[in-house]
Amino acid sequence: MTITIATVQSHISADTRMNGRDIRRLMAEVRAAGARLVHFPEGALSGYVKSEINDWAAVDWAALRDEIEATAACASELGIWVVFGANHPQEPPTWPNNSLYVISDKGSQAGRYDKRLISHAEATSWYAPGTTPFVFEVDGYRFGCALCIEIHFPEIFTEYERLGVDCVLFSAYADDPMFGIEAQAHAAMNNIWLSLSTPATSTSLPCALIGPDGNPYGQLFDQGSGRFVCGKLDRHDPQYDIPLNKARPWRATVRNRTL
Repeated sequence: MTITIATVQSHISADTRMNGRDIRRLMAEVRAAGARLVHFPEGALSGYVKSEINDWAAVDWAALRDEIEATAACASELGIWVVFGANHPQEPPTWPNNSLYVISDKGSQAGRYDKRLISHAEATSWYAPGTTPFVFEVDGYRFGCALCIEIHFPEIFTEYERLGVDCVLFSAYADDPMFGIEAQAHAAMNNIWLSLSTPATSTSLPCALIGPDGNPYGQLFDQGSGRFVCGKLDRHDPQYDIPLNKARPWRATVRNRTL
């Protein structure tokens, strides 16, 4: 059993409706490339604070709801799962969450991951933190979600390994190549696949699929409207025999020992 996924570098603007159209165009393109699940960057639909958003009062939440619904309808039409970054409103005075929405191939919301470990600037001016990990399953493969500076916290990724996740979908509104180095390290240390999705403006941190051995892989597509990497998750791929069937179970045994 295998699943083909695509990690995307999309254009992100202050116009939520433009972002939605771009997301749906890329959904069709990755579906044509054979993907079953498509993964978008942090803030892909809503825009990101301090970049596209400078004041919560200026946000058109109704437009964002419309675009989420339109994207869900597109997922159902294409028969594809989609994971995208968007702000999630809360009742004032609680600030919004920085979230990843997960939409199933039936067009229903399968869940939402709210970023748990937020920066000092976010905590004091912009976002309320989430509290729990989020895991969902597609075609027998388990996926977890993470956002931006959570890449600096190994406990996020070891937790997902303990929860039996095959692949972590990591979205970042960033252009720091260190994020890519850390992503490869987390994949290699926990023997998991990792999908890294960033904005089209991130020239130093391109989107990537990383195998459970820590090495990037997959086919790059550059469509002009956005670029994406497409690749399979395959537990029976011989090149991943050692990381998946030997290293991962042994490391789990070692971690559970009392030192």
